[in-house]
Amino acid sequence: MRTTNASIAAAILPLVGGPANITSAAHCMTRLRLDLRDRSLVQEEALRALPAVLGVVADDDTYQIVLGPGTVARVTPEFEALLAGASTAEQLAARGAELKAARRQRNTTPVKLLLRRIANIFVPLIPALIGCGVIAGLNGLLVNLGWLGTITPALAAVAAGFMALIAVFVGHNTAKEFGGTPVLGGAVAAVIVYAGVAKVTVFGMTLAPGQGGVLGALAAAVLGTYVEKWCRGWVPEALDVLVTPTLTVLIAGLVTLYALMYAAGELSTAIGTAANWLLAHTGVFAGLILGGLFLPLVMLGLHQALIPIHTTLIEQQGYTVLLPILAMAGAGQVGAAVAVYVRLRHDTSIRTTIKSALPAGLLGVGEPLIYGVSLPLGRPFVTACAGGAAGGAFVGFFSMLGDKVGSSAIGPSGWALFPLLAGNRGLALTAAIYAGGLLTGYVVGFAATYFFGLTGLTGLPEPTGPADSAGPADSAGSVGPAGLTDPADPADPAGLSVARAKVEP
Repeated sequence: MRTTNASIAAAILPLVGGPANITSAAHCMTRLRLDLRDRSLVQEEALRALPAVLGVVADDDTYQIVLGPGTVARVTPEFEALLAGASTAEQLAARGAELKAARRQRNTTPVKLLLRRIANIFVPLIPALIGCGVIAGLNGLLVNLGWLGTITPALAAVAAGFMALIAVFVGHNTAKEFGGTPVLGGAVAAVIVYAGVAKVTVFGMTLAPGQGGVLGALAAAVLGTYVEKWCRGWVPEALDVLVTPTLTVLIAGLVTLYALMYAAGELSTAIGTAANWLLAHTGVFAGLILGGLFLPLVMLGLHQALIPIHTTLIEQQGYTVLLPILAMAGAGQVGAAVAVYVRLRHDTSIRTTIKSALPAGLLGVGEPLIYGVSLPLGRPFVTACAGGAAGGAFVGFFSMLGDKVGSSAIGPSGWALFPLLAGNRGLALTAAIYAGGLLTGYVVGFAATYFFGLTGLTGLPEPTGPADSAGPADSAGSVGPAGLTDPADPADPAGLSVARAKVEP
């Protein structure tokens, strides 16, 4: 397996311009993220043709190669090893930081920059959130069944330890992202979860440990970073190591205690109240909108900005009611992919892509299907969103009836979310509602794509019913990825340079 991963890395490297064109490399759950000196050196067509590459996307900051979960975590170290032979890690980091700063200043808006920074803070925490969430779900099941009573307290401690101190990790990553000293950001944020704050009275009110949660930690670390930079500007170098950390922790810590914890606590409460009110009173409409728009957010990478909201809801209620609704977008995507598989039965290229990407899609990882199937074809992306909207409306309807469906952790969706489900009506009913939403998303995504998502593609007949599910092979060429010849449509919903299938006039 190591040889295969090394081969994938070796195949990708020359197609992105070689080591000299790469200033930094990293990965998230599904994508290899590269900072490039000159994107014109990328051989994108050849890159997309690699069997291991499920898609590519270029945003303002990085060039992203979709390899899929698991694979990307194994290929990236091999890729970095190839880079190490051409440049030191320090040189890569310095050039990457310089290029990223210049590109951000030139191509990004303040809102986009803020969203990306939030993502950079919370994405590294996702593995721990997933692991602790799964353990918490397992422990909850054992408690409900009355099994292993001597073990469940230990499992509860293992699962809850990270969440109890998540503010410290958020503070650490926030300071790192905003250019401060990470450990000072963690130290300032640690004030929020320290048990001794229960002895502090602010304006006649006693503080509670954890008040303000991750939002308070985020604000505290940002403040600490600015205090640290201010100190660096005037403290003599001989005294810097002593004075700067002291003033940073003291000033930011006191402001956190006497202002930020209260303000962030009120904001966190408002978020929880708003989410509950929205689903209780407008559940169908809210589910329709959230489920229908989530795929575009995933496609643009902006869905990571929702992590603080999910985390806040989990801290308050024990589960986030938004994630199961957003997970319906993945169900619509799966239904659409199956419809494409059925309709394009003579296109072995796209059917092979679907077969390799569908297992990840069923587990809620949507990027392989987005970039490998629905987005290049165009309309199936829209019909997949329709399936997500239908599934979201289904779950939202039951929220209006008082049946909340939530997730005790963030990260997984699709079938992988079942072990993490939580609600206010019992696990069986919660799981049944979620399963009903998935089924609705599958069916609507399939039907919308089968009847409307592929009707304008060259060489494909108009569907009239099950008996007419697919026409003869297109002698002019395949309508799968290998046959996509038109340049990006100006109306491309992603705003990305992806090829689209020819559409008849």
